[in-house]
Amino acid sequence: MAAVDRGRRHFIAALIAFIASLAAAWRFLVPKRRESGERFVIDMAAVPPRGALVYRERRLAVMRDGGEIYALNLTCTHLGCTVTVTPGEIVCPCHGSRFDLKGNVLKGPADRPLARHRLEIRGGRVEIYPG
Repeated sequence: MAAVDRGRRHFIAALIAFIASLAAAWRFLVPKRRESGERFVIDMAAVPPRGALVYRERRLAVMRDGGEIYALNLTCTHLGCTVTVTPGEIVCPCHGSRFDLKGNVLKGPADRPLARHRLEIRGGRVEIYPG
């Protein structure tokens, strides 16, 4: 009977250790949601033609392609890493996903395009509404 109790104790201790390690690892595996509901306003002249204005702390890039202005969320759709904007494409440094400058997936593991923020252009200013 003592052998059964010892086996049961080891199993319960191992189960508790496993659950505790999962809880600790969860913090590093799942990114924090940092959505700000307030609008963000910039001058339209600040957005370079055929380029991007990147606000890394807000995970936001305001892009201009000819006459079109749009705002991309810089959170990778694979596991939530912050992507990097380069002159030719957008790259996720964590797992290698690649997106074109419109946010469409070029190479996985991401399978969804980058999210776009709603924006309005009013009197030479761009108002971006995250979320």
